[in-house]
Amino acid sequence: MISSLVHLARLARVGFVLTREGVFGLVDPVGLSPSQAALVRGLRLFEKRGAGGARLAKAFVRLGPTYVKLGQFLATRPDIVGIGAARELESLQDRMPSFDQAISVASVEATLGKPVAALFAAFGEPVAAASVAQVHKAETAAGAVAVKVLRPGVRGRFARDINAMIFAAGLAERLAPDARRLKPVESVKGFARSVVLETDLRLEAAALSELAQNSAGDARFRVPSVDWERTGRDVLTTEWIDGIPVSATDRLDAAGHDRVALGKTAMQTFLRHALRDGFFHADMHQGNLFVDGEGRLVAVDCGIMGRLGPKERRFLAEILFGFITRDYLRVAEVHFEAGYVPAHHSVGEFAQAIRAIGEPIHDRPAREISMARLLTLLFEITAIFDMQTRTELVLLQKTMIVVEGVARGLDPDFDMWAASEPVIREWIEANLGPIGKLGELGAGAREMARAASRIPDLIERADMALREVESQSRAGFRLAPETIAAIGRAEGRGNRWGNLALWALVALAAYSIFSG
Repeated sequence: MISSLVHLARLARVGFVLTREGVFGLVDPVGLSPSQAALVRGLRLFEKRGAGGARLAKAFVRLGPTYVKLGQFLATRPDIVGIGAARELESLQDRMPSFDQAISVASVEATLGKPVAALFAAFGEPVAAASVAQVHKAETAAGAVAVKVLRPGVRGRFARDINAMIFAAGLAERLAPDARRLKPVESVKGFARSVVLETDLRLEAAALSELAQNSAGDARFRVPSVDWERTGRDVLTTEWIDGIPVSATDRLDAAGHDRVALGKTAMQTFLRHALRDGFFHADMHQGNLFVDGEGRLVAVDCGIMGRLGPKERRFLAEILFGFITRDYLRVAEVHFEAGYVPAHHSVGEFAQAIRAIGEPIHDRPAREISMARLLTLLFEITAIFDMQTRTELVLLQKTMIVVEGVARGLDPDFDMWAASEPVIREWIEANLGPIGKLGELGAGAREMARAASRIPDLIERADMALREVESQSRAGFRLAPETIAAIGRAEGRGNRWGNLALWALVALAAYSIFSG
């Protein structure tokens, strides 16, 4: 009870800040009941003057680091907050005040167990500060490095705020049945998991290492290398990237980089990692992408990563390929085969709905095609057909939109479908064509061999269980005293209910006799 009151108090503060910043002005009154519309109008009376523009972003900054991080997470969930709000939240670039240099030095020394002077030839002031950590430029014998230091007290603050968010999501599921399809509790727990990963910098180091290993053969993409000797739970040290931000198009032009090729590289790299590796950078906005001296795209900050299993990868490839080739029936069939759309719906009707999304994008100039609009239509249609939210696919779709935005910034005429087609076709031919079928047969044979190797162990276990049963039957089965007591209580309850039922029948019979 007390914890619920604490959560409600925290949520009341959140509601007050959202109201003051004018966030309820973003609510579309269409579809609201009269009482809901009246509530929104009433809340808007408390807006501060001049509220408007980047309202959600401003509110989340006022609420502190946890909500800045939540805003970035919700920017990947347009199915929950809507496309407009998600786009506004993309402006949250995690700019926070830096904390004192002495705190960073103490954290580095406590985490790594050595004086800063023994670890670095030089350790500079912070160059960037975010909700989770801040970054310092430092020097080692091998060259310049970026040292990321966790913000003090951030884990405790995140834990308190997230508990309140889970409480609010639970209320939403109980009070608004329509919200259950969007899985608010599961979504908040997903956010909590991402925060846990981000607040252990060893895990971000591992993500960087895995991405580097996966992309070792990618000629036009790389990530910074990790300095494991100077990395721990609260400290991450990586190679310093001295590149040009992808947003600085004038500098890219001056340096002679091919922006059209870079836009294509951004999209193809993302798709290759998602399809080929099932592991992709899920925060590829302009602030996290640079171009090095060799013209390669360099991605930093692997705090948010996405994973796809074989089933999701196949789903992604076939869906995208179906849109490219206008095979809408196949797109619909894939949804049903994956179990994403309930079987009681019609495949033909779903294909018709998918066609309504796909046809408007064909035979139109690339600059006129809005992926955000397509995503909105897709969410509307999946709601009509009772498709449950797939959080891993929503993150994937949102990342694709962000990457497309990066590519459009580099090349205003960027055509996502033309850039995607070679990567998708290559994956389909390798995994769903004859070569892929041979691979599946080989994988099946290996699985059968593993199953066969377990047979002797299973037989031995079954034999031991049989001998135990035979031993117990000869000696007589013994029940523990608490088990006997439980059976007695159950028997007593059964007798009492049986007696009550008998007396009820007698009373009913007597009533029938005397009333007749």
